[in-house]
Formats: sequence, structure tokens, C-alpha cells
Amino acid sequence: MESDLDPENQHIMERSFAHPMQIDPSRSRFPCCIVWSPLPVFSWFIPFIGHIGICREDGVILDFAGPNFVCVDNFAFGAPTRYIQISKGKQCCIPSHRSAFSGEDDQFMQDETSEDMRTWDDALRKSTQEFQHRSYNLLTCNCHSFVANNLNRLAFLSGGWNVVNLAIYVLLNGSWVSKASILKSVLPFAVVFFLGITFGGFTFLAYWSFFTFALIGWFLLGTYCLKNSIYL
Repeated sequence: MESDLDPENQHIMERSFAHPMQIDPSRSRFPCCIVWSPLPVFSWFIPFIGHIGICREDGVILDFAGPNFVCVDNFAFGAPTRYIQISKGKQCCIPSHRSAFSGEDDQFMQDETSEDMRTWDDALRKSTQEFQHRSYNLLTCNCHSFVANNLNRLAFLSGGWNVVNLAIYVLLNGSWVSKASILKSVLPFAVVFFLGITFGGFTFLAYWSFFTFALIGWFLLGTYCLKNSIYL
């Protein structure tokens, strides 16, 4: 059976697959990536807490940044400092006759078909439309909820994503954009912690420990014990 493409078009297509769009931090382009940046104040005290987004195939960043608001190409808290590029062909599998996984109870949102989600960008578009009608809450519906929702639609690594395992995945697997991004992420925490210990001593350490464990405890409790407390 002969190909329907003439040699010139076939050469163009082969070249496009051989040379996919590259990551370009100078233009904030991260094709098919999860991106992360530190949060002002919060990350100064707990450095692994940050703001997270997901990128379209053309590298444009999408992030849930406020009530009924998904930022497009304007990452809310500055340029990304860490990223994870996803192999959409090997690591994702968009469901063909059902919507993407939406929670721990294997429930699926209705009214979505294979015609709605044929590509990576289709899945991101559906999540964006949903979160444009969601209220923002740092503790119950935040940027991690948005990215987890997208990853579940994409069936990334078989789905089942929530705010806790997503945060851990980024912490353990994220690549630094540059050496300057490491300083941007770590240096404020180091300075604040040093000053806190120097001038506050045990009192600072006690308050820091309480705040850190209380925040982590809430997300663990809300994700795995109090079902539907944290939205995805």
C-alpha cells in the first residue's frame, strides 16, 4: 500500500517528529512539561512548597492562579525554576471511551468522549474549562489540584494523581532550569532559617516545626482520610 503523502510532505513530517519543539527557558516555553516555582513567603519557610503548572504542546504554561482563573502564558509567581518533561507517547494514554480518572474511588466525570480528547492539548483544554468555574483555596483547591486533574485526564503513569503524590513526584524528579534557579528556590529559605535559629533559637524551631507538620498533616489527612476535602 502506497503512502498518501508525496515525498516532500513526508520529509517535512519526518523532520517534525525527529525534531520536536525544544525547551526554551528564556521564552518560558516548556513543551509537555510540569513546571514549578517557589511561592513568596511560604517557600521561604518550607522550600518544597511552591506553585505548579502544566504546559501545552507548544510550551505555553497554564496554571490555576485564583478563583475562576487559569493563567495562560503568564506563570503567576515568576519564571519556573524546576520542570519535568513528560513523554506523552510513552507515559500518557488518553482514555478512548471514557473520561479521565478523577479521584481515588475510580469515578469518572461524565459527558466526555474520545472526540473531546484526542490530544494532549485537548485534555488540558477540558481541565482549563473546568477550573475556570472553580473557587481557589490554598488548602482545598489550588494549583496542584489543577495539575493533578490534567494528569489524570492524560492517564499519566496510569493516573491516580492527587496533590500529595504530585508534590512528592516533582520534589524527587524535577530538574533545575539553571544554577540561578537553585539559588532563587533555596537561598531565601537558608537565610530565613539561619536568622530564625540565630535570633529565635528553640522558639523559632518549635513554631517552624508546628507549622510545617500541620500543613503536611492537613494535605495527608484531606487526601487520604477525608475524601473529597481536597478537590481534583
